[in-house]
Amino acid sequence: MSFLLTEKRILLGISGGIAAYKTADWTRNLRREGAEVKVMMSRAAERFITPLTMAALSGHKVYSDIFAVDDAERIPHISLGRECDLILLAPATANTIARLAHGLADDLVTAVVLAAKAKVLICPAMNSAMYQHPATKANLAQLIQFGYKVVPPKCGELACGDQGPGHLVEWETVRQEIITALTPQDLQGKKVLVTAGPTWEALDPIRLLTSRASGKMGYALATAAKRRGAEVTLVSGPGNIASPAGVEVIPVVSAGQMHEAVLSRAEKMDVIIKAAAVSDYRPAHYYPHKIKKDASGAALPLTANPDILRELGERKKEARCFPLLIGFAAESDNHLEEGQRKLRAKNLDLIAINDISADDAGFAVDNNRVTLVDRNGAVEELPLLSKEEVAHRILNAVLRLN
Repeated sequence: MSFLLTEKRILLGISGGIAAYKTADWTRNLRREGAEVKVMMSRAAERFITPLTMAALSGHKVYSDIFAVDDAERIPHISLGRECDLILLAPATANTIARLAHGLADDLVTAVVLAAKAKVLICPAMNSAMYQHPATKANLAQLIQFGYKVVPPKCGELACGDQGPGHLVEWETVRQEIITALTPQDLQGKKVLVTAGPTWEALDPIRLLTSRASGKMGYALATAAKRRGAEVTLVSGPGNIASPAGVEVIPVVSAGQMHEAVLSRAEKMDVIIKAAAVSDYRPAHYYPHKIKKDASGAALPLTANPDILRELGERKKEARCFPLLIGFAAESDNHLEEGQRKLRAKNLDLIAINDISADDAGFAVDNNRVTLVDRNGAVEELPLLSKEEVAHRILNAVLRLN
């Protein structure tokens, strides 16, 4: 479980659409990730899901009456918007969208949004004809111009049986948008290069040398850096992970290709993070035809691939200005000692040491447990975390080096 939303204050605004029932799960998911959730509802929303349900799931009183004032010093339509980090409107109906676009504040939900200084995330959900109507399109464009973030609905089966756009977006998409909205832009203006995945070293048209690396850690780092405002280049070995939005992806296959892609871009970067599991060796000979099973001899001669990180470290010794270098060490024993040795030998600024002997962390899983060691000797042992949270912890350590 990720805790990127720990102690974040989310105000969920529910309006009257059939998709309102989904906000029960969304509320529970937000709380599982450490967020504090308060709920406000339109009167129409109360006809689709009860305030009692949302109060039980959020752990707080639900607000729906714009005229209800329990404390004269806390006027709900003002205080609710001031006491949150983000307002999530879901589902946002055509009616609520229209009223917000025209500055109407005739119920609690619209009044809170108009009075708030917090970021606003709007998730429309309605019939396709309503969503595609020129008035709704114009209203959404106006809300975007106001600075609100609109998360478009997906295509799917609607309550009336129609197929088309208007289906409330899935939770994981909303979760990613919330994290992005609440992530500090502390890498704004920085250029970051990340490597990810394995490399493939071909023996013949069928066989190859590779590793168990999935690329998940590198992709998490690229995504996190982009969220924090960096201009990100991802040099990726083979894999099946979707490209992070807004990230330049340079696909490569072999260690030689990765070597060329990284070194040709290195001096334009502010930070280089080498998370890829590059093959240390490649077959000494490539056979253009499949090697037959009965071929004489079982020996496979190998030759060393270039050590990209070591070469970067050597360049850094000679340069007046060079990017920060961050590496990874996958170790099965003597983790700290081996990591510290690699930090010094390769002239790194920071190294993340993986314990690959653990079953619950490392290759091809969503979690990781790493130890961070920086050039000043500081050691930070991280607990088992999601790879996206490990990525942010690594970036925090990078920022401390600047």
